[in-house]
Amino acid sequence: MASKLLDKSYDPHQVEEKWYRYWMEGGYFRADEKSARPSYSIVIPPPNVTGVLHIGHALNNTLQDILIRFKRMHGYNVLWMPGTEPRRDCYPERGGKTARGEGLSRHALGREKFVERVWKWKHQSGGTIINQLKKLGASCDWSRERFTMDEGLTDAVKEVFIRLYQEGLIYRSNYIINWCPRCRTALSDLEVEYERLRGSSIPSSTLPRKERFS
Repeated sequence: MASKLLDKSYDPHQVEEKWYRYWMEGGYFRADEKSARPSYSIVIPPPNVTGVLHIGHALNNTLQDILIRFKRMHGYNVLWMPGTEPRRDCYPERGGKTARGEGLSRHALGREKFVERVWKWKHQSGGTIINQLKKLGASCDWSRERFTMDEGLTDAVKEVFIRLYQEGLIYRSNYIINWCPRCRTALSDLEVEYERLRGSSIPSSTLPRKERFS
């Protein structure tokens, strides 16, 4: 019987797409909420839909996938919950660029039109990210995929936020933030380019009362 020689170079298209499709069609990534087996789950740290995955995502998700597959092999009922999130501090920048390219400002567009553009961007970029995760071989339960601004999830966030506020576990106060005067929004520390400057400290006691932090 003649044996087939292995190709000199590895062609992922002949292997990865075939087996991933086989896994998906077989439902091997789906968790069974009625199963009597011990449960194991990971909620994927949701990637931002404002861009594409990078090498850090590849490393992070590969490590999670190793744990997920390891537990499946040991007979656990496993759920790897997938999803994406908005990272809202970047939306004014993304949507603002589109509006400026058309000679408009996001303020001139109005809230409703701007939100429409934000959702359009989510559908474009979000699909790219999910496809990238699938290309990595991520064995998520895609039947449960969610976006953190989906209907139901936002209601749950509001309910928990209000409950925590009423219990005194979160509060409103004055604090220093990273404010972008152009985008008119607060920015994450990750979005800030730091620069060392010489300065002098002014005792708060010398400031007018209205300028002091409470």
